[in-house]
Amino acid sequence: MSKIFKIFLCIGSFFFIFQACSKKPAGTKEKDASTFSTKEIQITPNVKMVSIKGGKYLPFYGDSSLVEVQDFLLDERPVTNAEFLDFVKKNPKWKRSNIKTLFADDTYLKNWQDDETLPKNADPEAPVTFVSWFAAKAFAKSAGKRLPTLDEWEYVAMADEESANARNKSEYSAHLINLYNEKLREKKKVQLSKPNYYGVYNMFDLVWEWTDDFNSIMTTADSRTGDFDDKGLFCASAATSAADVLNYASFMRYAFRSSLKANYTVENLGFRCAKDLQKNSK
Repeated sequence: MSKIFKIFLCIGSFFFIFQACSKKPAGTKEKDASTFSTKEIQITPNVKMVSIKGGKYLPFYGDSSLVEVQDFLLDERPVTNAEFLDFVKKNPKWKRSNIKTLFADDTYLKNWQDDETLPKNADPEAPVTFVSWFAAKAFAKSAGKRLPTLDEWEYVAMADEESANARNKSEYSAHLINLYNEKLREKKKVQLSKPNYYGVYNMFDLVWEWTDDFNSIMTTADSRTGDFDDKGLFCASAATSAADVLNYASFMRYAFRSSLKANYTVENLGFRCAKDLQKNSK
């Protein structure tokens, strides 16, 4: 009798141990789901990245101190419709019907015919627009890149076709304003215009572009009574504190950026990607 009892005891213990080992730790399923929902699937857009030699430059706004920009890589052109379509196909959570309202307003990819069909008559090689800052960040992450900082973007934007810093040329700002005023410019193909001094295309002639810290300079309200904002950045003071008060094109860019929120999408707002320059990539 005692022997039979020991056999049942052994079988019962084995069954208990088996059940304990086969059971997943609490929370494992939730963790897996969370990982799936946040991880971007890799994409490999076929775009050349231009090596930008860093240096010091005077930001359009600030206390007249020079800011140093490190060497970095920048996409030679904005992200295209075709590239963003590939991104959403591989990352369905960024499709128009799936995206969370936290990450984009209700005009996200509004001109697309459906989740996987570009706008009617749209050129696949035209820059993608109606994308939020969150979506642009996700695209860049998926491509193993990042968005350029405002300083990096503006550093490259100082160049015209012949020189790295064309700010002192009288025709520089006027030329940019003419480009900004052109209607439906965002529908043109990328790389049809001439590259600038660095070999970078379409800094001005197609779309406004997201930067990683797009709203880091100006405020949208009167900052004179604020507790934390720079009180020099209000109304006319913002204009007189600019590095170049005659550069109206820069005023337009900074004013536009300051009007944005990260979930906004705009008809002529796109982006390009950047990347830190590793020593072995020089």
